[in-house]
Amino acid sequence: MSANGTHVHPVKPNIGVYTNPAHDLWVADAQPSLEEALNSSKLRDGEVVLSIKSTGICGSDIHFWHAGCIGPMIVQSTHILGHESAGTVLTTHPSVTHLKPGDRVAIEPNIPCHACEPCLTGRYNGCASVEFLSTPPVPGLLRRYVKHPAVWCHKLPDNLTFEDGAMLEPLSVALAGMDRAGVRLGDPVVVCGAGPIGLVTLLCCKAAGAAPVVITDIDEGRLQFARELVPGVLTHKVEFSHSPEQFAEKIVELMEGVEPAIAMECTGVESSVNGAIQCVKFGGKVFVIGVGKNEMKIPFMRLSTREVDLQFQYRYANTWPKAIRLVKSGVIDLRRLVTHRFKLEDAVEAFKTASDPKTGAIKVQIQSLD
Repeated sequence: MSANGTHVHPVKPNIGVYTNPAHDLWVADAQPSLEEALNSSKLRDGEVVLSIKSTGICGSDIHFWHAGCIGPMIVQSTHILGHESAGTVLTTHPSVTHLKPGDRVAIEPNIPCHACEPCLTGRYNGCASVEFLSTPPVPGLLRRYVKHPAVWCHKLPDNLTFEDGAMLEPLSVALAGMDRAGVRLGDPVVVCGAGPIGLVTLLCCKAAGAAPVVITDIDEGRLQFARELVPGVLTHKVEFSHSPEQFAEKIVELMEGVEPAIAMECTGVESSVNGAIQCVKFGGKVFVIGVGKNEMKIPFMRLSTREVDLQFQYRYANTWPKAIRLVKSGVIDLRRLVTHRFKLEDAVEAFKTASDPKTGAIKVQIQSLD
């Protein structure tokens, strides 16, 4: 065991969390094997072997399990889930000089090509050839041991835990949205959806000085969580019987007559997107972070006559160093979002908990702490 309390070498066989086109979910042996994980001669240039310590369950993981697809990304065979992870470096290829065995890292779960226009212009989230871990057919991080390019392993400061490191992935999603939406000091903002991404976005909006801020959801329990997380935030429980126009009236009423300048839409649900379009001011912006169905109807003329900008987001790029600085400095505190923890061997129960609204789960993490 190292000075910081982590094991430098693995002591258990590799296992992973799988799903398949039949929507089964199970834990079984995974690659690399224990012997391969420790054999640096089997690494490619720039690679490291990692011992995964904490992994958060994302809504997309649940969707791949339950629905078998997200748009064109389809589970077509046995598939390992998970992409919100942090762990310890076990072994490095000789070409890797900035990391060493025992280093604690957060894992950015993408491997872009580094050669296409999006990559060369710094927007590697648009790389058409990207391998994004947990997106079929690329296996995810819910394993004990994985190989990964060192360039996408971000060293954790001493005051960040593995749990914090795993939370940097959803924080990166929110930060990418904040950057492109352009939330500024004093902007009135509505955050649609109080799931994990909505709550992290809420924390970012408050840290950025947005005011007032309203967060919406269909679940009163999640709104109560939001009020405890950010004292003073305004909340609105969405009613299915209400039209987008009625939703907009309620938001403006909560804001005491102020129309939101920006709506951060974190659900991807058609009715929520339309409500956001209805409530923002002339010249406002609706920024959609949430993932929705392939096609939906939107109020075109409302967008047109109010000059509302409708923008969308796909993952993130260049956010991880910023995310680490924000958590290290205490500007963003993500620890209260982790409500449930399970061992890797109990991953099936972890997924059931994360997918059941009755559990009150916000962020469920799966841990493999030796």
